Amino acid sequence: MNDAAMRTTVRVRDLPLLADIGINPDEIGRRQPLVITVELVLDSARVTAIAETVDYRRIAKAAETLAEEHVPLIETFAQRLGREFIGWHAVVEARLVIDKPFALTRGLAGVEVVIGR
Repeated sequence: MNDAAMRTTVRVRDLPLLADIGINPDEIGRRQPLVITVELVLDSARVTAIAETVDYRRIAKAAETLAEEHVPLIETFAQRLGREFIGWHAVVEARLVIDKPFALTRGLAGVEVVIGR
């Protein structure tokens, strides 16, 4: 396989966070659990050094930092985080899946956002 046909995706899956998120009166001022999965597609197919990729810890830190701010909707949370990732060196596409475990009495509510450049 030549490098043109190769694609590298960096992934962090099922990252649990407590986020200041929500629009309902009982949610405001109360941190709620989110579960975040991030996939970042890189423009470099062959990665041989950390400078050509994205450190997993940097992905987690960006999500943790955003979780400290009040964001009304998980859609907005995903879009803001995705726009940050797309600004990073080598990232050409960001796919985020965010689940809010206690949004429903039964089942799991969530959102998926894909941002590319």
